[in-house]
Formats: sequence, C-alpha cells, structure tokens
Amino acid sequence: MQDYRNLRVWQKAHQLTLAADAVSPYLKVPEAWPLRDQLLRAAISIPSNIAEGAGRGSDPDFRRFLWHSLGSTNELEYDLLARDLTFLLPQSHATLTEQLQEVRRMLSGLIQSLTPADGGH
Repeated sequence: MQDYRNLRVWQKAHQLTLAADAVSPYLKVPEAWPLRDQLLRAAISIPSNIAEGAGRGSDPDFRRFLWHSLGSTNELEYDLLARDLTFLLPQSHATLTEQLQEVRRMLSGLIQSLTPADGGH
C-alpha cells in the first residue's frame, strides 16, 4: 500500500477539487444547483479514486481505479459547460480546464506506466 498523498497526481487532483469548490459560489442561482452538485461530485471523484486505488495493494487494482479517475476528468470537463450556460466566468472555466488537462495527462502517464507490456487493461 502506498500513501496516496505522496503522489503528485493526487496532489494536483486535490488542488483541482479545491478550485472547483472555489467556483461553486458562482453557481448559486437555483437553476445551477444540480450542475454545481454534479460538478463537485465529479471533481471529488478524481482524487478519491486515486486514494482508493492506492490502498488496494496491487498494480492492476490501482490501474483500474486510475481509469475511474480518468473517466471522472471527462465528466468534470463536460460539467464545465456551466460556462456555456453563463453560470461560470470564462476565466474560471479556463483555469479549471488547464488544471483538468494537467491531471488528465498525469493520470494517463501513470496508467501507461502500470500497464503490462502485453497491453492489459
């Protein structure tokens, strides 16, 4: 078992979650509440799955949870449509998107490093 808090990808994902939470006040109008909740759930899911996978004890299990985290990056990216719905400022959207892309790249690299040479998924 490894300490997930020492993983740079978890640290970056944690910062992304904090940044997503920081924009949630912009989503305070009642019609934005479901989107705000979904956006935060997706953001929280990214570091949560990294943490859970790190505690599983095997590379295949860890890799599986990293795939879940990667899926949550796609979900969060879509939830950032709050910008298109005029609930989220363009600058906030750009900052979150930049952080999200960095986390996605890091997750992809870690998944690749844990994938056997025969390409096991």
